Amino acid sequence: MNYRDWIDDPRVRRWALPVGGGIVLAALLIVGIWTWLKVAESRGEAAFAEASPLVQPALAPDATPEARARAITALETLLKQHPRFRGTPQVAYLLGNLQYAAGQYPAARGAYQVALAKGATGTLKTLSAVGIGYTWEAEKNYGNAVTAYETALAAVGPKDFLYEDMLVALARAQDLRGNTAAAVETYQRLLRDIPATRRTDDLKTRLAQLKERAKP
Repeated sequence: MNYRDWIDDPRVRRWALPVGGGIVLAALLIVGIWTWLKVAESRGEAAFAEASPLVQPALAPDATPEARARAITALETLLKQHPRFRGTPQVAYLLGNLQYAAGQYPAARGAYQVALAKGATGTLKTLSAVGIGYTWEAEKNYGNAVTAYETALAAVGPKDFLYEDMLVALARAQDLRGNTAAAVETYQRLLRDIPATRRTDDLKTRLAQLKERAKP
């Protein structure tokens, strides 16, 4: 059977038509999904651009409660209406910062967790992880703060952004929790890992104070 006879065979046609139709349908579906995602992304970007004029001034230290409230509402609405926006991690992190500044610590923690869950990477991931620790510390839940800081530290090294600040935060939380020995070890770890730190004198002073306090 040559190629033309094979094409003209009714059995081949009965098989080829549904298969071919399925391929075309799948292609159309892929194009449709891609177009929908592109449109959704564009709408998310537009919503973010619209919210930005409210967010920037609300992040200032002297921002009014009303300004923060408006920015928080704008970002919450953005996340709700555009859940597939690729900028979601950044939006969630900014929302967490605003909520933290407003004293809404559980909500801020939830926003930082959303940033991580939605795929925050690099510096944004580190900042979000540390932010969770700050919210626990602000609530005086030092045990959970220690856990959060330790989790954040597990993903970075001495040369990474915020490593030094995270160790200081961890030592502070350990001290506030009443675990003086752990705080001493953390400060010593910092001096070992970053011997050229500009905080050397301050860290040595803190260490001396902790050791004096730990004496029986």
